[in-house]
Amino acid sequence: MSHPFETLTPDKVVSSVETLGLQTDLRLLALNSYENRVYQVGIESGDPVIIKFYRPDRWTREQILEEHSFAEELSECGLSVVAPLKIGKSTLHEIGGFQIAAFPRRGGYAPELDNFDHLLGLGRTLGKLHRVGQSKQFTSRIDYSLDRWLVEPLQYLASAWIPNDLQTAWRSLGGDIVDRASKLMNDYDPMQGIRLHGDCHIGNILWRDENPHFIDLDDCLRGPAIQDLWMFLSGDRSQRESQLVELVRGYEDFNEFDTRQIKWIEGLRTARMVYHCAWIGRRWDDPAFPHAFPWFGEARYWATQILALREQLRALEEPPL
Repeated sequence: MSHPFETLTPDKVVSSVETLGLQTDLRLLALNSYENRVYQVGIESGDPVIIKFYRPDRWTREQILEEHSFAEELSECGLSVVAPLKIGKSTLHEIGGFQIAAFPRRGGYAPELDNFDHLLGLGRTLGKLHRVGQSKQFTSRIDYSLDRWLVEPLQYLASAWIPNDLQTAWRSLGGDIVDRASKLMNDYDPMQGIRLHGDCHIGNILWRDENPHFIDLDDCLRGPAIQDLWMFLSGDRSQRESQLVELVRGYEDFNEFDTRQIKWIEGLRTARMVYHCAWIGRRWDDPAFPHAFPWFGEARYWATQILALREQLRALEEPPL
């Protein structure tokens, strides 16, 4: 059985864009995206646009429209967020079995995480973004929880991908990780979460004119503020502490930072590691995934993952930054 994205031929992409009422010049450039399919499309009468074909059955129409509404709200509040274009009466269109949105093209480069001015700017922008995010709540988007990001993915991988000879090690280690992460985050109340970008890493930020510009709110959700900050921390403990100081210093120019959330960082990092593996496994029927991750599923890959998670367990047992 073929995957829906296999039907996205160049002709279908062009015809879908022209169904929106945009006259293309037939120039297409496939952009780096696995979860969805994203193309830069040349337009005869103006600048190219970015067209996103959402992965079928991942989000409901209401959830995608709430993503779009959040992007528009942030933009209206003065943040540089690439919001979808309204074409006709809506930002979201259903064409050929796909939910489609168009975005303006923006240029820039990734922020430099060893540049404290960039970290300060990221912190300030996230302080503003979260100030808007906490002004009201999502009604359709999902909430962050360790059950969704850590517990269930560990169980899924054990049942679908972990080799028999590694099952005992995986399940034992998984139990220890869940226990430690849950204790670290036992004072996190999902009902106190705020609207977040949700996938805030350097690949979703364009640095231009000395400021960060945020793209791709496809994973926006309600969760803890630190979820949008911790992915900018890297290196040894001293480096991460220095980076966190700059991020928080910028953040507190516009919003109060809850220092209690610092101890959640390694729990969130661990959950992302496991969730990423489960994400690849769940997308294996998409031809792009076996091509991009050919090593996935090999016994030596899972042995390496077990070693990485053992190291992460040690990080979970260290004092917080």
